[in-house]
Amino acid sequence: MKINANSIRGGMVIEHEGKQWSVIKHAIVQPGKGGAFIQVEMRDVASGTKSQARWRTADSVERLEVREIDCQYLYKEGEMYTFMDKSTYDQFGINGELLGERAAFLTDNMDVSVDFIEGKPVSVTLPKSVVLTVVEADPVVKGQTAASSYKPGILENGLKILIPPFIEAGTKIVVNTEDTSYVERAK
Repeated sequence: MKINANSIRGGMVIEHEGKQWSVIKHAIVQPGKGGAFIQVEMRDVASGTKSQARWRTADSVERLEVREIDCQYLYKEGEMYTFMDKSTYDQFGINGELLGERAAFLTDNMDVSVDFIEGKPVSVTLPKSVVLTVVEADPVVKGQTAASSYKPGILENGLKILIPPFIEAGTKIVVNTEDTSYVERAK
């Protein structure tokens, strides 16, 4: 199925240069001169090699038809992450390389969807956002709050992200799993 390049998201499986690729990261780049383009980091489903590609926003890309299964994340053992098909209760493992840095967002019993091509898991789609606790945050510098600025913070899963100056250690926040950005303070 053809889709616009600007519709590419992490976890999708696309066909590029005759190979099947799982999208790891995507970014829309708007250079100062010229039109915007889509920068995509992806992994070859068959060999596991990484590659990058660029498309103009008007270009179309072939999204592969995959079987999407609702699953639940169970546990990690070494580099393998174990999931369970929620309808059949079958368990299967996925290598951490396939998940990339998104693996840091997995928590026990998290509901995810796993895409299969020919019976082989090729990508995992996480919830759009997760609630995590800030374990370390730099103190606010006086006068820094006058402008909208962000400070570095470390989350309970070890990821470093930029957070607003009013967020302190111990605060629960909502984090976007696609681009690892701060969304809002958790309620």
